[in-house]
Amino acid sequence: MIGSPASVASPGSHPPSVPQWLLQQDVALCPCGCIGKRKKGSYLAKTIQGGAKLLQQVMFGEDVAAARGVLQRIDPRVKLMSLIGLLVVAGLSHSMITLAVMYAATLGLAAASALPIAFFIKRVWLFVPIFTGIVVLPATLSVVTPGDIVVTLWHWHGTPEGITQQGLLAAGRLVARVAVSISLVVLLTLTTPWIRLLAALRSLGVPRIFILIIGMAYRYLFLLLTSVTDMYQARQARTPGTPRHDRRARAFLGASVGTLLGKANQLSEEVHQAMTARGYRGDAKSLEQPRFHPADAYYLGSVVIFAAVMMIGDHLLGR
Repeated sequence: MIGSPASVASPGSHPPSVPQWLLQQDVALCPCGCIGKRKKGSYLAKTIQGGAKLLQQVMFGEDVAAARGVLQRIDPRVKLMSLIGLLVVAGLSHSMITLAVMYAATLGLAAASALPIAFFIKRVWLFVPIFTGIVVLPATLSVVTPGDIVVTLWHWHGTPEGITQQGLLAAGRLVARVAVSISLVVLLTLTTPWIRLLAALRSLGVPRIFILIIGMAYRYLFLLLTSVTDMYQARQARTPGTPRHDRRARAFLGASVGTLLGKANQLSEEVHQAMTARGYRGDAKSLEQPRFHPADAYYLGSVVIFAAVMMIGDHLLGR
């Protein structure tokens, strides 16, 4: 739900699964600080920096959730129910026009909720190539989706084979659905504090054990990232000169992983015992009691009308 997405590298240079922050080159400056040459940085340092950027994005998300936008004022339960309904509408839509209107509506909600539009678009479209690229590309070929060939890639027994118009349409429809769905989820997570979102999930009947697992995993993710950052900075402060990536560095990395797992196991037991002693039973508690306001009714009614119009319009366009 919340995290730093990986981006796709340039064709032929790196596989798409490698995060962009791991592919960036560090600059080694000369003593004057004005010129220099690029050198390959440490993968461990880039991993730590990626974790720190993730923490910064989460803190930014908390600030956005506390803003006075349109979606921030809506009850999380209403937002969650409307999200589920709009996801169903996006999944059932076949017309590109319908999906384009729904995506434009998410951009409008993002602007009305005080979200930076550039940040919102970037966060959404960094997911799309990774999670849909492998699935979409084969569907554009004539061997998977027969139809009118628009780009010939090879010939098979004298018959041209390649990218078809029907395959491109199906791929575009899938990408549009994924973009709309991710936009809706990002809107929900960025405009709702985490604890209130968990409380909304519990109030809608999600089992308590799932809420417990999700809440603890979310907290321990950033706790472990902070522990890794502290361990790495402590080693850097105690290592004179330029650190070497030799056998000793690999031994330190292995020992750090073992130490981190031991600390996480011990801390989880202590935290669980402390929470149980204070009456925790798996329910997410919030200081703000959820209340249904007239604005929530207006928003829910608007979403229902919008969803109905999209379904009717998609049916008419599909004739």
